[in-house]
Formats: sequence, C-alpha cells, structure tokens
Amino acid sequence: MSNGAGRFWGGLFLGSAIGTVVGLLVAPQSGKETRKLLRKSAQNLPEIVDEIGSNVQYQADRLTETAQRTLEETIERLQEAIAAGQEASKKIQQEMNLAPTQPSLRDISNDFNDDEDRS
Repeated sequence: MSNGAGRFWGGLFLGSAIGTVVGLLVAPQSGKETRKLLRKSAQNLPEIVDEIGSNVQYQADRLTETAQRTLEETIERLQEAIAAGQEASKKIQQEMNLAPTQPSLRDISNDFNDDEDRS
C-alpha cells in the first residue's frame, strides 16, 4: 500500500476513534443508553473491519497490477534497447571490416627493420 493510502486509513481510523469518544462524552444520553449504543457499535465492528479489509485488498490488487504492468513495460524497453545496441555493434563491426586497413606502427617498424637488414 502506498504511503499516502496508509496515511489516509490511519487518519480515518484515528478520526473515527476521536469522534466516537467526543460523541460519547458530550452526548445527552443516560449511561444505559450509552452502553446500548456501545454494544450496537461493537456489533457493527466486524462489518467495518471486513469493509476496510476488502478495500485494502482492492488497493493491494491494483498496486500489484500496476507493478506488473510497469515491470512488463520496462522489460520490453530494455529488450528494445539491447536489440538496438546489438544492431549498432554489428553495423560498426561491418564498417570496420570494410574500411581500408591502415598499417600499424609495428608493421611499419618491421618493414623498416627489414629494409635495414637488406642494406
């Protein structure tokens, strides 16, 4: 879950808890009515937890799909870059094979030494 979503759910939970406590403290109800309200809220808690769990699962599934799509796109771009690099390498190798060969310094030195030996 992304950091923003975690903050959202944490804030929602904290806000709900604070709202419940403040509501109970300032409610113009008797203790008996307040206990009845608390029991009803406690009975609804599993539904709330299931709903939050479902939402978290949905967000996790979306994140997984997004990550999978991003990974596939990255692999595709990487394969294209590798293919382009291989093609450029082949082209350079062909150009080097077609270029007239330049004598190396070693070849020139050997030729010079051969000429001196003959003299």
